Amino acid sequence: MGEIEQRPTPGSRLGAPENSGISTLEHGQKLPPTPSGKLMSIKIQMLDDTQEAFEVPQRAPGKVLLDAVCSHLNLVEGDYFGLEFPDHKKITVWLDLLKPIVKQIRRPKHVVVKFAVKFFPPDHTQLQEELTRYLFALQVKQDLAHGRLTCNDTSAALLISHIVQSEIGDFDETLDREHLAKNKYVPHQDALEDKIVEFHHNHIGQTPAESDFQLLEIARRLEMYGIRLHPAKDREGTKINLAVANTGILVFQGFTKINAFNWAKVRKLSFKRKRFLIKLRPDANSSYQDTLEFLMASRDFCKSFWKICVEHHAFFRLFEEPKPKPKPVLFSRGSSFRFSGRTQKQVLDYVKEGGHKKVQFERKHSKLHSIRSLAMQPTEPNSEVPKQSQQNASLTFGEGAESPGSLSCQQGKELKVSAEEPGPPQSPSLKKSPPGTKKADGAIVVPMEDEEEALKDRIQQSKPQQPSTELSINSQGGAVPASVTLSPNLSPDTKQASPLVSPLLNDQACSRTDDEEEVRRKRFPTDKAYFIAKEVSTTERTYLKDLEVITSWFQSTVSKEDSMPEILKNLIFPNFEPLHKFHTSFLKEIEQRLALWEGRSNAHIRGDYQRIGDVMLKNIQGLKQLAVHLWKHNEALEGLENGIKGSRRLESLCRDFELQKVCYLPLNTFLLRPLHRLMHYKQILERLCKHHPPSHADFRDCRAALAEITEMVAQLHGTMIKMENFQKLHELKKDLIGIDNLVIPGREFIRLGSLSKLSGKGLQQRMFFLFNDVLLYTSRGLTASNQFKVHGQLSLYGMTIEESEDEWGVPHCLTLRGQRQSVVVAASSRSEMEKWTEDIQMAIDLAEKSSGPTPELLASSPPDKSPEESTAADQESEDDLSASRTSLERQAPHRGNTMVHVCWHRNTSVSMVDFSIAVENQLSGNLLRKFKNSNGWQKLWVVFTNFCLFFYKSHQDNHPLASLPLLGYSLTIPSESENIHKDYVFKLHFKSHVYYFRAESEYTFERWMEVIRSATSSASRTHILSHKESHVY
Repeated sequence: MGEIEQRPTPGSRLGAPENSGISTLEHGQKLPPTPSGKLMSIKIQMLDDTQEAFEVPQRAPGKVLLDAVCSHLNLVEGDYFGLEFPDHKKITVWLDLLKPIVKQIRRPKHVVVKFAVKFFPPDHTQLQEELTRYLFALQVKQDLAHGRLTCNDTSAALLISHIVQSEIGDFDETLDREHLAKNKYVPHQDALEDKIVEFHHNHIGQTPAESDFQLLEIARRLEMYGIRLHPAKDREGTKINLAVANTGILVFQGFTKINAFNWAKVRKLSFKRKRFLIKLRPDANSSYQDTLEFLMASRDFCKSFWKICVEHHAFFRLFEEPKPKPKPVLFSRGSSFRFSGRTQKQVLDYVKEGGHKKVQFERKHSKLHSIRSLAMQPTEPNSEVPKQSQQNASLTFGEGAESPGSLSCQQGKELKVSAEEPGPPQSPSLKKSPPGTKKADGAIVVPMEDEEEALKDRIQQSKPQQPSTELSINSQGGAVPASVTLSPNLSPDTKQASPLVSPLLNDQACSRTDDEEEVRRKRFPTDKAYFIAKEVSTTERTYLKDLEVITSWFQSTVSKEDSMPEILKNLIFPNFEPLHKFHTSFLKEIEQRLALWEGRSNAHIRGDYQRIGDVMLKNIQGLKQLAVHLWKHNEALEGLENGIKGSRRLESLCRDFELQKVCYLPLNTFLLRPLHRLMHYKQILERLCKHHPPSHADFRDCRAALAEITEMVAQLHGTMIKMENFQKLHELKKDLIGIDNLVIPGREFIRLGSLSKLSGKGLQQRMFFLFNDVLLYTSRGLTASNQFKVHGQLSLYGMTIEESEDEWGVPHCLTLRGQRQSVVVAASSRSEMEKWTEDIQMAIDLAEKSSGPTPELLASSPPDKSPEESTAADQESEDDLSASRTSLERQAPHRGNTMVHVCWHRNTSVSMVDFSIAVENQLSGNLLRKFKNSNGWQKLWVVFTNFCLFFYKSHQDNHPLASLPLLGYSLTIPSESENIHKDYVFKLHFKSHVYYFRAESEYTFERWMEVIRSATSSASRTHILSHKESHVY
């Protein structure tokens, strides 16, 4: 056994320095003096099922043992973990860190203490260290095996597929089935084997670190994640289970959550013998008594659960460790137990400040580990591996190994991705690929809920080493040299990019030197008409990919499961497949014409082939023959939404499909794409007609094509407006909870955005949703689904609006006076206030012309309040968001990446008119991108749609690598002091985040500026309406 200091740790075996940053210590604090005396040996079972023996003094407090385990593992974020053991009454309890170990563990030789996760944070991106996430993943694996983490078969198969990817690497069906036969991850695994193998096939190139991250992302959404059930009875004698989580105390019936008491609601927790008591804060709207009582099996059970609740409250809610109470002079009353250790805030601050050293670790169950450890053995005493371990863990894969992407999370928000094949000398950190080196596609779409961090490109060179494929994994919270940083993927198969995402994978193989770019630019035509024609080609490529989402990806998903009625299948797919076939041929013709125009096919041919009008006219006339299918798209959209409403299976299928990477926008948005494309053709032809003089050979064809497409747009315009509103209402419905009948005939969406609502607690951020008959106000949920909870509604019938800055002393303040309630709100700026005032006044006028007040929207409307009470405002708080039982029954997926969330994070708003303008301003093409502090330019395929830039390695990719929502960004041209010195460069800037993009010509530069400006700064309603009226539909 030996003493702790003599035992080699995983880090020391790799040459890492001893870790003095023990988890439960403050920055700069030293280990407490270890009590002298007789030593006792205690067996600790680790999360990887190995056992280690530790010798500690008999009189030592529990903290000494936990610190020893954390030091042995080189674990910095040890505060999330604890030691549990069965006491003398066989009740599993957590080791008290302040009491002597010998008083808690009576017979240490016969007891195995388990090292386990004690505190599960609401978001795994708060875990800064890769080692911490690995240990959490092992805990999830254990909970699955023991039946504590219950979930449906699909979720279980997806979780196991990530575990298998982490343990044996990339998909190989034979190896997969052999591995699954030897390892049982869930009790009923045999029935899931085919699904597990199918899911595993999708994870090719995923590193063990990425697999851990994905595993935790899926697990954290499950209702039983991190839950330990404690049997109890309520006052009526009904058997229930109690549990505690980061949000508060939960009540379960079996494995179904039936209630939740948020920490903000709880005034006091206590126990008396076998009775566990929860005293709630007074709430006029609550039907509960102010004190709830639960009966547990014994006093010891009750006290154990009370202790866990006290610790959870302190860890997640307090800023620092609570101070001990002074000892009473005469009599002691109640328990003296208190939480010991750092709070979550202190842990995050400590790691953020870089108060630790980066170390490496080994994955016991991973077969990739054996390859890696052999390659990482230093060949000479002065090997650079230990030195590098202080900055980043460089994992080297031997020849023949797969080349997965690398993942690193910086402060839970960013991730660094790279994948390289064996090549010439490389440094242990991320490096530039030599010419001819190809990159594996190890990238992912990267949503994130908070602001994106600045990204950096840095290329390092080092002394030659033997050829190998290297993967740089950094799990340190501080800044690191990196050529790429991306926010982590927050969905199982990652769908869209979310609010506030940073671009992008640094694909060195795609980058082009400036000299090469200049030569390429001079070789191609410079006529504006050529670049307009090229825009037809680039946007057509994106449009075809969007059609394939329906005709290929969605149809394939539907065909595998019998969830969609045949009548609905026949309504959707036969009306999209002819369009896909037609536009495939159309794109081929355009690209052939561009090849002739550029001289790539026949360099001697000129003149007749330097035009596009004839190709456009021919194909638009052909498109008119398919108008019968376009008319059916309205029915297809309504049929799909009605089908989802009526079928749980279809709803689940569509929800899972939206989580796939290829579905980068809401599914119903793709059903509108064919109508939107007609408008794009019309705008392109308008630009061509404006550019060409009447005498130009191409003018007549362009004008004829414009007349044809204008006629089609005019016929379908009314249908498109209704479809867009219908689609938007259904999209908003997914983001809202506590609402019954949002989508009703006649209701029109007008604006959504963030405003501050004045309440008894001051100004509180709220999301407002304005329709033509009602104004809803909501707060952002703390549930796994991240939806917005509706707190109230204001009928627009009889409402008045007035500025009230002087009355309340709040800038940009408005008072909305309804018939039953008044609300005081403040906008973030004068322009935002004016937009809201204009739209609300317009909505009031529309409501006055209607038949009367709107029906109640809320699932359970709050009691009416007098204007005086309402003006003082509701007392709801951001924490007051425990979900109702009905909302638990139909749990929605994580929605942290929609336009509503972007507006919430950026504190801005968008209107339906803005959405309509955005539809007209879609664009695709190649751009060169440069970060603020990087040297080189990187070539990317960029798609602008839905107020967002989506980034791809090439136009052939099926899904984006990352995205950047543009709301709130400013668009400018770089100044001289920024030393760009290139033509056609524009700059995107938001707070400290700066990106430069470079176009290939003056025309494409102006087009990108035009479309991005439409997303970064919305004009007033009057200006926009006059702009739209200038187009004849």
